[in-house]
Amino acid sequence: MDDKKALSARVRTADFGSAGSRRLLRNGEIPAVIYGKNEPLHVIVNAHEFEMKKSGFSESTLITLHVDGEADHSVFVKSYQEDLLRRCIHHIDFYEITAGHSVRTHVRVELDGNPVGCRQGGVLDQVIHELEIECLPKDLPEVIKADVSALDLNEALRVDQIQIPAGVKVLEDPEATVATVRMVKEEAAPAADETAEAAETTAADADTAAK
Repeated sequence: MDDKKALSARVRTADFGSAGSRRLLRNGEIPAVIYGKNEPLHVIVNAHEFEMKKSGFSESTLITLHVDGEADHSVFVKSYQEDLLRRCIHHIDFYEITAGHSVRTHVRVELDGNPVGCRQGGVLDQVIHELEIECLPKDLPEVIKADVSALDLNEALRVDQIQIPAGVKVLEDPEATVATVRMVKEEAAPAADETAEAAETTAADADTAAK
């Protein structure tokens, strides 16, 4: 098991409410809730462990949550509330999945390859950064790669042109643009009247200085 995709927790049985949550945060812990299969389960997660691992968690990362006294839970980090001023996380929502049941989530799109058009002076622009998908947990990809190496200048890659892993259904407009290669527009030269106006201003300033 990948330890980077596992978290430890314990059941929260008392001291609910905002005052209790503040006490947990002061003790280096984060209140959390597991939603999904059964009734919501309130748990407590170690703040340091979550902070160390959260950069590797996306909405499509399956995490094994080891809860003391319970069977392991397979969950996503659905969302978390962060206090940016204090630089701390003060609540986490986990979503539990059920083996054999489809899940709907978002997966990051990663562009792969060096487009033909970029070698001719074009710029690659990624329009869609994630796709909503539906699949069984066993088929869930952490990332979907989109090959853009064949894109020429002023060409676009659509959703239906991406190689999607087996068992995965994309819930997006198939004709939506994922990425394009476009030529960088040169900055337009100053208009003739603007150039003349600038020259007149310079002459006027010089005349004033001479006086």
